[in-house]
Amino acid sequence: MRFTVFFSLIFLSSFCFAQTDAVITNTITSKKKKGSFYVMWGYTRATYSKSSIHFKDHSNTYYPVTDRNHEYDFTIYNAVAHDKPDFAGIKDPVNITIPQYVVHVGYYFNNKKDFGIEINYDHTKYVVDDYQRVHIKGEFNGNYIDKDTTLNPSNFLHFEHTDGANFWMVNFIKRWKLYEPSKQFNVGWIVKPGLGIVVPRTDVTMLGTRLNNNWHVAGWIVGVESGLRVEFLKHGVFEFVAKGAFADYTNCLVLGEGNGEASHYFFAGQLTMTLGLSF
Repeated sequence: MRFTVFFSLIFLSSFCFAQTDAVITNTITSKKKKGSFYVMWGYTRATYSKSSIHFKDHSNTYYPVTDRNHEYDFTIYNAVAHDKPDFAGIKDPVNITIPQYVVHVGYYFNNKKDFGIEINYDHTKYVVDDYQRVHIKGEFNGNYIDKDTTLNPSNFLHFEHTDGANFWMVNFIKRWKLYEPSKQFNVGWIVKPGLGIVVPRTDVTMLGTRLNNNWHVAGWIVGVESGLRVEFLKHGVFEFVAKGAFADYTNCLVLGEGNGEASHYFFAGQLTMTLGLSF
């Protein structure tokens, strides 16, 4: 009887300590489990405000088409531009980076997923409309000009950022849950103010000479996006957001390093859909 009681006490003690250890372990694990990462991919459409673009080159660059050197310092006013979605490339996995795509990588600081930070890359494209009438003012080869002209790409100018306008931003994230019927599904509203840099690849045709320049840090951007965020099946994430931004391109390349610069700024509006995973 004594041995039975003795072993019973040992068994109960071991069981209690085991349960206590499990509780402590679970508590520690629960405390350590804080925050989560997510990665998202999607596509976007963009619209742009009119932009006045300033071109200058005092290097006396040689242009083969005209067979002479040129210097200039002029501005074209209120140029209209559009985006270039190229969504036909989505169906071809080899060309999924040709359309206007976006990538988001973010981190929530807490388990509530209501506050965090995100790196946001928008591969938007910006194309100035050919053959539009604009006002031009400035100097060309020492001659002063102040008149309306046509943006003819064959003998004057074509200008675009199509590989692309490239917005790189760091966003702060605030989210509010709107609807949560289960732990496997919730709908929220998200707001992301942020700022960053623009890294365009500017494709320019000037006086018949064309160059698709190298990628180049050309200025800065500030903006905010807001919209719906849906989380589903534990790890799935979907977003549909609208974005407003102001981008200032202070030193775009024209015909390579040292052969002219362009500068302009514009407001951009975007609608973006992304799909991803959280972990």
